[in-house]
Amino acid sequence: MRRARGSTEQPAGTMPADDDGSASLEFIGVGVILLVPIVYLIVALGAIQGQALGVETGARQIARTIAEAPDAAEADARAARVRDAIIAEYDLDPAAVEVAISCEGATTCPEAGAVLSVTMTTAVPLPLVPAVFGLENAARVPVQASAVQKVSRFWGTAP
Repeated sequence: MRRARGSTEQPAGTMPADDDGSASLEFIGVGVILLVPIVYLIVALGAIQGQALGVETGARQIARTIAEAPDAAEADARAARVRDAIIAEYDLDPAAVEVAISCEGATTCPEAGAVLSVTMTTAVPLPLVPAVFGLENAARVPVQASAVQKVSRFWGTAP
């Protein structure tokens, strides 16, 4: 024998008429709200990582180049060429790239037997930030890398 249902209950297996199609609309709305920030985060982190790899490679290669150069004039010329090549390869902003070179235990830099330290810095602009009211300058992430190289004790001597 079947039981009688109250007038407020729906028959078994049916949905209320006002909820038809709302799941797909909710999925699209919530999906877009969650997906857009996640995609932006991935793009921004990718840009920052690419620039970080660039400055790390630049610092390391400039330190090696200076340490292996035969004299100071050649070291400066080679370091400038390496810097320009790294800027072109990793698409760094040439105006934002700074290279600092220092030597520990030496009166002049570079010098035979010194410990050479190269620090390369830049600022990565975040994607899709408009150039309005100086936002493009405020929305930059600083990236810095350092490399240390021991200069040969025979550096600067003629072979």
